[in-house]
Amino acid sequence: MIEAAEYISGVTTHRRRGNINHRFSYRVDFVLIDPEEDRSGPALFSRNRFNLASVHDIDHGGNLKNGRGASWARDILTKNGFKNAGTRLLLLTQPRMFGRVFNPVSFWLAFRDDELIAVIAEVSTPFGDRHSYLCNLPDFSPIEATSQLTATKALHVSPFQDIEGDYEFRFDLRRDRIAIRIIHRNGSEGVVATLSGPRQKLNNTAILYAFFRRPLGGARTVFLIHWQALRLKLKGARYRPRPKPPTHEVSHG
Repeated sequence: MIEAAEYISGVTTHRRRGNINHRFSYRVDFVLIDPEEDRSGPALFSRNRFNLASVHDIDHGGNLKNGRGASWARDILTKNGFKNAGTRLLLLTQPRMFGRVFNPVSFWLAFRDDELIAVIAEVSTPFGDRHSYLCNLPDFSPIEATSQLTATKALHVSPFQDIEGDYEFRFDLRRDRIAIRIIHRNGSEGVVATLSGPRQKLNNTAILYAFFRRPLGGARTVFLIHWQALRLKLKGARYRPRPKPPTHEVSHG
């Protein structure tokens, strides 16, 4: 659990499965915050107002760029049989840097007695679509590092991957480190994606480090997505046109 906002200087990796071999790895900057508290953090970080680094409710929970923040996550959990009383909600996400952000995936983490019992993986695409996946064990039992949680893929994320298939999620949240693994399986095709990094207190030094190392923030993320798409196209990957997004906003495995 966290007593104040945390910073994760992480690494994300993607490895494509199937006939075309492709992989990449990038440094990324995430924050872990209590989205239901607006208390002050370091001077260079803000909630719901402009700063060098910030997290805004409108970026999360519901439609892309029109989110409701933590109230949306609580509503989704309640609708799926989760009893919110006595639980704490955290948000793991990339912050806005100088007002700009694009998050391919953020995670709403629900805890009871310091045990992780539910996760909402919030997936967004450069096409302007968003879909979320609720991950939990039967009866909302504690999620361990070895727990395998599955959901049917519903959103068109990459023009070089089919929507068909399933996701497998694994969450290893330790006091000093976070490691998340998402596997998309579609027969012999699919993608293995990971996010990992150490946990440390969010302070001005960490924010400045992230800004000067990766100053373009969300623009950098979008550029890298298109760069990898170009690399895949040059390798001969088949392009799939974007279908209509799902009408339901959350899938529950």
